[in-house]
Amino acid sequence: MKIQLSDHFNYSKLLRYTLPSIVMLVFTSIYGVVDGFFVSNFVGKTSFTAVNFIFPVLMILGSAGFMLGTGGGALIAKTMGEGKVEKANSLFSLVIYAGIACGAALAAIGLLLISPIAAALGAQGQMLEDSVTYARIILLAIPAFVLQYEFQCLFAAAEKPALGLYVTVAAGVTNMALDGLFVAVLRWGLEGAAAATALSQCVGGVIPLVYFARPNSSLLRLGKTRFDGRALRKACTNGASELMSSISGSVVSMLYNAQLLRYAGEDGVAAYGVLMYVSLVFQAVFIGYSVGAAPVIGYHYGAQNHEELQNLRRRSLAVIAVFAAAMFAAARLLGRPLSLLFVGYDAELLALTARAFTIFAFSFLFSGFAIFGSSFFTALNNGLVSAVISFLRTLVFQVSAVIVFPLFWKVDGIWLSIVAAEAMAVAVTAALLWALRKKYQY
Repeated sequence: MKIQLSDHFNYSKLLRYTLPSIVMLVFTSIYGVVDGFFVSNFVGKTSFTAVNFIFPVLMILGSAGFMLGTGGGALIAKTMGEGKVEKANSLFSLVIYAGIACGAALAAIGLLLISPIAAALGAQGQMLEDSVTYARIILLAIPAFVLQYEFQCLFAAAEKPALGLYVTVAAGVTNMALDGLFVAVLRWGLEGAAAATALSQCVGGVIPLVYFARPNSSLLRLGKTRFDGRALRKACTNGASELMSSISGSVVSMLYNAQLLRYAGEDGVAAYGVLMYVSLVFQAVFIGYSVGAAPVIGYHYGAQNHEELQNLRRRSLAVIAVFAAAMFAAARLLGRPLSLLFVGYDAELLALTARAFTIFAFSFLFSGFAIFGSSFFTALNNGLVSAVISFLRTLVFQVSAVIVFPLFWKVDGIWLSIVAAEAMAVAVTAALLWALRKKYQY
């Protein structure tokens, strides 16, 4: 039976509706993981370090799609909840066209500036050359990457989360297969890994574009629209927290890399890269659930169904708690096997990475609640509160902790700073959810 945004959601229905979004985000996260695995094992440690070093910059550019997708999706869902279907379709088209234009502009700027950016961040010699080589190939596909992020959020608003899952799985399989072919078989090295990721992003961005441009069975259709600066600003404001989260996370990753180069050298950056690969996949579970649930929350907010809002908030927090416990247990159990998978060829690097996992695993007990809290307020069209949570979580708390903690605990302080920042973000999220409960009646 088809699940509709207007339905009452129990745990089963909520999980069934959000599962495609969870799997979508997990598969998207696997892109970097697969590249990292093949580069580390078939190209070498310096190239592996270079990919980890430059990847945050590329994520900043792609995150524009996440901003437009989450912010636009919340506005579209609210509009549909108000019964304005034609306007919702116009907003949908506006958001997609804006994403294409934004992606093209970011690609052009990135190609011009990537070399001086990598140098300014501290890359030198072969590491600088590898960083720029990898980035320039990925940048060619940035418009498709932006669209892919947009559609991952908008499939749920169109009541087609399963279709979004199929597209993302196709893109993920493309990435894995081409990585194996280009890197392991044809030995194209770093260029092959970058090409595999770029082509898979084209699959994830172009297929949905074709689907929505043709007659389809979803709630939304890509077609004519008119420029609405106010609506576009609202979409961007709504999604500002997700943009802030992605940009801040990338900036913080650069800071972590700088601190690790200082305290542990290139091995520290490589170890952090492994942690981030695992973190991307694990946190994709939290982000995917939040993205999948957001249109439901936005719809019932638009329909002023306060009882269902309370139900969604209560059940969602329970689901996040279960996910958090599962992610923590998995990180503790799989820390050494995952370290072996990526850096088993270097005993010293393996020991450093396994040690980092024992501390880093605790961050998963906290991160999901702040991620959901930020997405919850985005769905309520309160971009300011959502942005505050994301800004504090991904920038203020982490920057403060990663600067101060290593002064006392050296390299262990860098891993511990991630845990401390997530814990502080949960405290802020809980306070804001409590303070605004009467205003939104959730």
